[in-house]
Amino acid sequence: MRFLRIFLLLTATLFATGCANLGYYTQAVTGQLDILGRTRSITELLDDSPVAATRPLSPTVKARLATVLRVRDFATQALALPDNDSYRVYADLDRAQVAWNIVATPEFSLTPKEWCFPVAGCVPYRGYFSRKHAQEFASALRDDRLDVRVAGVAAYSTLGWFRDPVFSTQLRRSDTDIAALIFHELAHQKLYLPGDASFNESFATTVEIEGTRLWLTQGGDKTALDNYLIDKTRQSEFVDLLL
Repeated sequence: MRFLRIFLLLTATLFATGCANLGYYTQAVTGQLDILGRTRSITELLDDSPVAATRPLSPTVKARLATVLRVRDFATQALALPDNDSYRVYADLDRAQVAWNIVATPEFSLTPKEWCFPVAGCVPYRGYFSRKHAQEFASALRDDRLDVRVAGVAAYSTLGWFRDPVFSTQLRRSDTDIAALIFHELAHQKLYLPGDASFNESFATTVEIEGTRLWLTQGGDKTALDNYLIDKTRQSEFVDLLL
C-alpha cells in the first residue's frame, strides 16, 4: 500500500507539473523508498525481534527509543495529536542528515524564492535526499545571482501519507529536543494549509513549545524545562534582532 501511494503521488505530480521536473521528483521518490526500506517498528526492535533487526542496537539507543515511545503516547493522549504509526518506527541512516533544503533569496532581500508542489503547495525551500544534488542545484541558483543556503534537515513530515520514522541522526539530540521534534512534526499532520509556510511553521512551533512544556512539567524535570525555555527565548530574541 505504501508503494502504491508513492506511485500515485508521483503520477499526480507529473501530470500537474509536466516532465521537466522528472529528475527532481525521481530523486524524491527514490529517497522516500530508501527510508521506507530502512524503517522498523520500535516495539519489535526493543523486543529484539529478528524480523525487525538490521543490526544490533546498543543499550543507549534502546533506552532512547523507549523514551520515544513514551513521548509518542503522550503526544496522542495529552495533546490530541494524530494516533498513527508515525514516530513509533525507527530508520537507521548511513549519512549525517536526512535531507538537505535549499533556501534562496534575491540579493539584499529577505523574501525567499518559492517552489510549488501538488501536495505541499508553495513553500520557501526545495529539498533533496542527496547533498551532492542539492549543492548542484544551489550552484545553478547562484549563477542567477541569488543568495543561497543549503541546510541539513533533521526531520520532515509526509503529512500522514506514510509512517514517519525517528532517524538515527536524531538520537544525537537530547531527550527534550527529540520530544519537541516529535510534537512539531505531528502538528503538521494535524493541521497543514498548502502554500502557507508561515502559518504552518508557526502552528507547529506553538504545539512544540506547549507540548514540551507539558511533557517536562509532567516528568518533574525542572532543569530541562528551564534550559528549554531559555533556549527558545534566545532564539526569539535573535530573530527579533535580525528583523
